[in-house]
Amino acid sequence: MAELARYRYLFEQMVRRELRQKYQGSALGVAWYVVNPLVLMGAYYLMFGVIFTATKHPDYPLFLMVGLVVWIFFSQSLMSAAPSLLDQGALIRKAPFPRELIPGAVVSVQAVTFVFVLALVALVTIPLRGSLSPSLLLLPVILVALYVFVMGLCLAVAVLHAHFRDVAPILSAALLPWFFLSPIFFAPGDITDKATARFAMEWLNPIAPFIEAIRRVLYDGHAPSLAALAYVLVAAALALLLGRALFGRMSAELAVIV
Repeated sequence: MAELARYRYLFEQMVRRELRQKYQGSALGVAWYVVNPLVLMGAYYLMFGVIFTATKHPDYPLFLMVGLVVWIFFSQSLMSAAPSLLDQGALIRKAPFPRELIPGAVVSVQAVTFVFVLALVALVTIPLRGSLSPSLLLLPVILVALYVFVMGLCLAVAVLHAHFRDVAPILSAALLPWFFLSPIFFAPGDITDKATARFAMEWLNPIAPFIEAIRRVLYDGHAPSLAALAYVLVAAALALLLGRALFGRMSAELAVIV
C-alpha cells in the first residue's frame, strides 16, 4: 500500500487518461452508461415482466434496473481489465511502477460511471419505493466491498490474460450464462422453493450477494441480513488477497511477454 501511495499521481493520470479515451468523440459521453441499462431494462421488462410473468415485483423496472447496473459494472470491469496490461505494454517496458495500477485504473473508471448511474437510479427508486431508511448508511460499505471484490478479480484476470491470451474470450463466453444465472431479473425465491437450489443460486454465485444486498437497501429499504453483509465483506477481502497474490507471482515477466 505504501508503494501504491507513492505512485498515486501516476494512478490519477491513468484514470484521467482512461476517462478521456472512453468518452473521446462521443456526443453523449457518460450518458451512454445510462442509455445502456435503460435499453436492457426495457428489453428484459418486456420479456420477463410482460411476456413471461414468472416474477411479480412491484415497480419491476426499478427492481430490474438495480440488478442491471451492478452487473454492468461487474462484467465491463472484467472485460476491460483483461487486455489492459497488453494495451499498456509500451509503458510497462519503459518505466518501473506498480503494474497493479493499470487494471486498478480500468476498474476505477468503471466505478466512476457505476456510481454516477447508481446515483441516478437511487434518485428515482428511493422516492417511488419509499425506501429512504437508516439502512442506506450501509450502501457505501457494500459499494466499497463490491469495488474491492471486482478489483481482486480484475487483477487476476489481467495478469492471466497477459500470459494466456484465451482468458478474455473464455471470460466473454462465461459471462453470458452467468448473467442469466444471476438474480438480476428475478429473486432466488421467485423460481425455486428448494433449499439446495436457492442456496446455490444465492451463495455459490459470487456476484449474487452483492446484487441482492444493494437491491435490498435501495429497492426494499431494508438492511441486508448479517449473513449477506458478512459474505460481501469476506468475499471482497479474499478476492483482493488472492488476486494480488496471483498478480505478484505472475507479474515479474510482464515486460517480456506484453
